[in-house]
Amino acid sequence: MLSKFYYFLPVVFVALMVFGCKKDNSVDFHFEYFGMEQGRYIIYDVTEITHDDALNQHDTSIYQLKTYWADTFVDNQGRTAREFWRYIRPTENDPWQLEDIWTGLYDGIRAELVEENQRVVKLVFAPTQNKEWDANAYNMDGEQICYYRDIHGDTTIDNTSFDPTLVVEQEQFNSLIDSVHRYEMYAKGIGMILKYERDLHYQINNQSQIYLDEGTERYYRFVGAGFE
Repeated sequence: MLSKFYYFLPVVFVALMVFGCKKDNSVDFHFEYFGMEQGRYIIYDVTEITHDDALNQHDTSIYQLKTYWADTFVDNQGRTAREFWRYIRPTENDPWQLEDIWTGLYDGIRAELVEENQRVVKLVFAPTQNKEWDANAYNMDGEQICYYRDIHGDTTIDNTSFDPTLVVEQEQFNSLIDSVHRYEMYAKGIGMILKYERDLHYQINNQSQIYLDEGTERYYRFVGAGFE
């Protein structure tokens, strides 16, 4: 009889531990990093640079971009999605012009954005250090494995502090003739606050000198946000 009691006691202890954890261990997926509330807008300063040595061109465009989460609708897969309006203007003194309308949604633990008819997986919740995903899993583009960096950190952009933030590393590759790096930063309760894209390609001339042959650079930098 005594031996049966000692076998039973650990089972009771484990059961109490399991039920105790279930009561207090609710999971926070941190969906707020995507910032998809209706009426939310974000304004960015955008710099785009195009390099083409063959044409002796290194052109720079500077403008402002405004994104705005509009009304919801049901997409062709029966999911609730939200319109994502994008406006541009040359300077802050010019009126906004509607550039295009994308769509965004949550599909389970994924935050997706349909960009120019390309469905891209932007975030996967909850953010963890060992989480990886293919941003292009649902479109025809090549595989792009993303992962999180600096999860729940903090940053400051032009005297505006953000806490917490996280960084999504989208692509990074460097060689003698290629320099590729893409990442986005998100602030909880706001959305994307920074975007960096560099895709540069170099050549070696007859004097064994390396020169920039072609490529693009694009930078989004947070200016302000709010609700309308």
